Amino acid sequence: MKISSTTVVVLVVLTGLVLYGSLFTVNERELAVKLQVGEIIKADYEAGLHFKIPLYNNVRKYPRRLLTINNPKENFLTEEKKNLLVDFFVKWKITDVVQFYRASGGEPINAAQRLLEIVKDGIRAEFAKRTVPEVVSAERREIMDAMLSKVRADARELGVEVVDVRVKRIEFSDEVSESVFRRMREERFRAASELRAQGAENAETIRAEADRARTVILAEAYRDAEILRGTGDATAAETYAKAYDRDRDFYAFYRSIQAYRNSLGNEGDLLVIGPDSDFLRFLNQSDGK
Repeated sequence: MKISSTTVVVLVVLTGLVLYGSLFTVNERELAVKLQVGEIIKADYEAGLHFKIPLYNNVRKYPRRLLTINNPKENFLTEEKKNLLVDFFVKWKITDVVQFYRASGGEPINAAQRLLEIVKDGIRAEFAKRTVPEVVSAERREIMDAMLSKVRADARELGVEVVDVRVKRIEFSDEVSESVFRRMREERFRAASELRAQGAENAETIRAEADRARTVILAEAYRDAEILRGTGDATAAETYAKAYDRDRDFYAFYRSIQAYRNSLGNEGDLLVIGPDSDFLRFLNQSDGK
């Protein structure tokens, strides 16, 4: 029986289609599950070429890489029932493709939406325990860490791992902004008042110490001056006494000259005294005695 060329071509094409439908590839960046009538029959595929039964088996592939969910600004209530607008993102990846397929129905968007709700519930629970200052302060990292531990446990039911959750921005509503700014002003005013009071106290202490030191220094200086003055007066008296004992006439002359200098030593000095006064006796003696 002779087979026509057309039949050969058709057979070759059909064979090629069967082979093409029987082969599929999985690369290093993918996870794959093989389905049979909607049921998973194999999932632990390594990178490479694999086989399936055409029309009877179906293969679904999912990314093995790190995925990101960006959540737009959303309201979260704090302990004081204040609204905060929080903008955050989630880093996650599929770790159990079988559980992921069963939990999401094979649709990544369903898994992402469920994962986002889990993260929101975690953030909502942590914010509800804290005040606005605690949320926006350095405790934000503690909030994320506390929330992540619970979120990761819940995310395992989806066959995924939450790698990280980061808050990009926290904004206040008008009501919360005014409340926060008022509290900040009051806190700064209180701190400034404490600093001023402490400064005034320190200033009073310094002034009192300076006054005490000044009094002590003046008293000691006066004491030392009086001692020196007394010593000088005693020395002068002793010197005068010795000079008087050695030459009484010279001593009288010297003391008179000192008196003249003290009385008439400055320009414009005027002394009114009688010519026969004993004060001028040394000046009236023309013989030089």
